[in-house]
Amino acid sequence: MSTMQTYLVGGAVRDRLLGQPVGDRDWVVVGETQASMEAAGFRAIGLDFPVFLHPRTQEEYALARTERKSGRGHRGFVVDADPGVTLEEDLGRRDFTINAIAQAPDGTLIDPFDGAADIEARVLRHVGPAFAEDPLRVLRAARFMARFAPLGFTVADETMALMRGMVEAGELASLTPERVWKELSRALASVRPSAFMRTLHDCGALAVVLPEVDALYGVPQRAEFHPEVDTGVHVELVVDMAARLAPGDACIAFAALAHDLGKALTPTDKLPRHIGHEHAGVAPVEALCARLKVPAAYRELAIVACREHLNVHRIAELRDATLHDLIARSDGFRKPARIDQLALVCECDKRGRLGSAEDAYPQAGILRRAHAAAVAINARDLAAEGISGPAVGEALRRARIEAIARSRVP
Repeated sequence: MSTMQTYLVGGAVRDRLLGQPVGDRDWVVVGETQASMEAAGFRAIGLDFPVFLHPRTQEEYALARTERKSGRGHRGFVVDADPGVTLEEDLGRRDFTINAIAQAPDGTLIDPFDGAADIEARVLRHVGPAFAEDPLRVLRAARFMARFAPLGFTVADETMALMRGMVEAGELASLTPERVWKELSRALASVRPSAFMRTLHDCGALAVVLPEVDALYGVPQRAEFHPEVDTGVHVELVVDMAARLAPGDACIAFAALAHDLGKALTPTDKLPRHIGHEHAGVAPVEALCARLKVPAAYRELAIVACREHLNVHRIAELRDATLHDLIARSDGFRKPARIDQLALVCECDKRGRLGSAEDAYPQAGILRRAHAAAVAINARDLAAEGISGPAVGEALRRARIEAIARSRVP
């Protein structure tokens, strides 16, 4: 094992050069075979290509390999992991120059595509023309921007042009819902989800993978409520506020992304008003979730936030009974965490507007206090008072409404 040619590659090298925390470490091995790796104690785990777990550290070691396009989509490749494949050839199959840097055991960098210079210049640039063979890389570019845009990164002009060409050629049609959702959910958990949206919008890919969201760009809103005017820009601000208020929480960010989808359906003669958009938006939220096979918890919160966000914004005007029914309609009694999530998404919506990032949002506190007061009342307490049968449900509702009323007294 000591004579094996191993190199640290990919994200670990990139993040160290960026001064970022280094997560998992991946290694490339040159000049070996599956048999020699297993003889050295490594355990094979790769299904699509030869990758192994180190017998002691359990880190992943992959044989140097090349890939040749053999079909449509991101899985249409033939892998060659012959012992004669060089480190430079392995690096050449990677997506971006910043990910195509290796580090030798003595710390020397092997950087045939000038990735270190692109890190210094804060540029996301594709390694070579083979980039166009894998449509998933368009989404990966956008996801990397969601992570690295706060560090000043931009997409190289030639990379953006290549991505546009891939979209125009229909390459993204081969992406599976599962892969799109994986990239989207990871982007939503990043520091700047808006950069994911903007990158895909600028190359035309957003209209392919998230047409409901892409349709929001260019849709005007009333400037007195939305100084940013453009609904797409508003949603960018909202998802970034979600990243700020609930960092790493892709569920909150997804609901933020989907909360205003109904505005794309407003008749042009009604613009810039969007009367009833909260109800009109439920159908496109459901369609998006069905197409991408979005997990149930994400789907349910997104639908509730879409339907109820205007009610939460005007919560001070709601009657106690109406507020109770909002909580019940949102499944807040069976799933108490839902109400805190709803309050958070609505705060993101209100503060995700030009000039409003630091505004207070007292509605969230009103909703949380009302919910806490209502859930403290339960059917067992009423049974102890001798109430039974069908009367329990109505008595429980009355008691919870009274508790909500008390919670709203200053």
